[in-house]
Amino acid sequence: MGGTGMKAALVGADGTLLYEARRPTGRDRGADAVVESILGFAEDLRAHGIAHYGEPAAAAGVAVPGIVDADRGTAVYAANLGWSDVPLRDLLSARLAGVPVALGHDVRTGGLAEGRIGAGRTAERFLFVPLGTGIAGAIGIGGAIEPGAHGSAGEIGHIVVRPGGPPCGCGQRGCLERLASASAVSKAWAEASGDPEADAADCAKAVESGDPRALEVWHAAVDALADGLLTALTLLDPDTLIIGGGLAEAGETLFTPLRAAVAERVVQFQTLPDIVPADLGDTAGCLGAGLLAWDLIDAPKPAAPHPGPARPDPTDPDATEVTA
Repeated sequence: MGGTGMKAALVGADGTLLYEARRPTGRDRGADAVVESILGFAEDLRAHGIAHYGEPAAAAGVAVPGIVDADRGTAVYAANLGWSDVPLRDLLSARLAGVPVALGHDVRTGGLAEGRIGAGRTAERFLFVPLGTGIAGAIGIGGAIEPGAHGSAGEIGHIVVRPGGPPCGCGQRGCLERLASASAVSKAWAEASGDPEADAADCAKAVESGDPRALEVWHAAVDALADGLLTALTLLDPDTLIIGGGLAEAGETLFTPLRAAVAERVVQFQTLPDIVPADLGDTAGCLGAGLLAWDLIDAPKPAAPHPGPARPDPTDPDATEVTA
């Protein structure tokens, strides 16, 4: 689950990605509708498994944004989805005929995948930060992802980097995700360009062409992001910062100024980490959810799920095939 879209997959025992589909969350219809969308999507995947492979999935993993209590299986809170205290694990297990279900945080689950099979696989300590609808972080230490004492470790998006700045859904003002997420850049560029349909990708293209309005928007976001990352590296001292999400698709248009901005902020007692793009793209959370499911059951676990023949969802006109 992301802030705007859902990705789902069936993964075989040998790690082959058998089927993949995507759907919108439908968050504009309210929290209850979002929950029902998740349950219906999972039920459709179960039916697909039975119809095409002769058996249902043996376990399920689901990753959602916000505050997550994985032990209780509860989606505690998500500002961008409008829900609180949703017993998602139990709801999914009931809808899926009682199979075991693992619930994880979307970014920590993506970090699990990046840590096991992606850009963090050789790092002892890393921070995975996807820049999407919102911003959060996954703290990888010694091959494991740190959940925190209350399930909220890594919520870097709600570090206040601009006191008194724009209001955030969490109740604060000037949060990092209100200034440096893909959605924040999209909003700022739409206003600066006068095009309500413009988004962060359009802004990146305008930056590459030297548009001064785009450069101002982009540099403001990069500066805010560098301030947030400096706080994180001061506290965590990672050897690698892994940047993913939609904004990272801008490549060196993002990474060149970001590396320079972080380097400018690092002082003598700090060590500048490697700042690298995520390996798994926007499939990290989905692959991580699959790893959570495999971890639940007593079966040979694939070392690295890999793309196999993917079939688009026949009920979803916007479904896309996995390419990573």
